[in-house]
Amino acid sequence: MTTYVLTAEIEQDEDGRWSAWIDVLPGCAAWGHTREEALLALQDAADAYIEDMEETDEQVLKRVIEVVDSPLVVVTR
Repeated sequence: MTTYVLTAEIEQDEDGRWSAWIDVLPGCAAWGHTREEALLALQDAADAYIEDMEETDEQVLKRVIEVVDSPLVVVTR
């Protein structure tokens, strides 16, 4: 099991929706009506993005912030 620790950027748009993205994964972005909804959608998008990179043998490791081989519990407050 590999855990990828990625920094997400998030901001509230003028219309009240939230946009979230991961700079080190170009094009990996999501939105939601709430901050939490946007981050959950981004989690799904990042998972699909990395899965696709692994399936096509693209180099994931050079673009991520931190890679560890043991499971992590990540809590954001």
